[in-house]
Amino acid sequence: MVNLTRVIEETKSRRFPVIVTQELGLIDKSQEVENMAGDFTIKKARDFAIKAHKDQKYGAMPYSVHLDAVASIVKPFGERAQVIALLHDVVEDTASSVADIKALFGDCIAKCVHILTDEPGESREIRKSATYQKMAKVEGELTLALVVKAADRLANMRVCVKDADQRRLRMYQSEYAVFRRSVYRKNLCEDIWQQLDKLTGLSHN
Repeated sequence: MVNLTRVIEETKSRRFPVIVTQELGLIDKSQEVENMAGDFTIKKARDFAIKAHKDQKYGAMPYSVHLDAVASIVKPFGERAQVIALLHDVVEDTASSVADIKALFGDCIAKCVHILTDEPGESREIRKSATYQKMAKVEGELTLALVVKAADRLANMRVCVKDADQRRLRMYQSEYAVFRRSVYRKNLCEDIWQQLDKLTGLSHN
């Protein structure tokens, strides 16, 4: 006969595998379950993004290459950051809406994707100006969107360097001062900003 008291205590100390607690019908809040749930959510976000972007390309590559690059950069910031990274362009570049994101991934993720979505405008200059003004006001838990934005720019600039795309690299460099002023938050993702500073040839000590 199973000693439930012992099982519960050992489960709390994480000496019992997840499957045992599942078979006994117990609620297990161990790291194993959390990791499994996180992996599922990340996969769900990636599958959703790939389906939404359809045949869209990132240069000559599938768009998923860019999404995966951004998600890889923000991996140290956790599951939610990776989900936002995978979804960061779906409202801006596909038929998906913020409401779609909220229904599937929750309010915080949806708000972050909205922050990352360019505001409307007839030119890049107008769109970016309005978008950076929006980002400059972000605070609290939504600053996670700014981590993703910095990672997105880093991923883009790395590709520019790799492909020797001087036109796009100069464009990013010309925007960098206002971009940094709007998106940077002290001690939020310093390593990413150090890499961006280096790529733009600027120093912020």
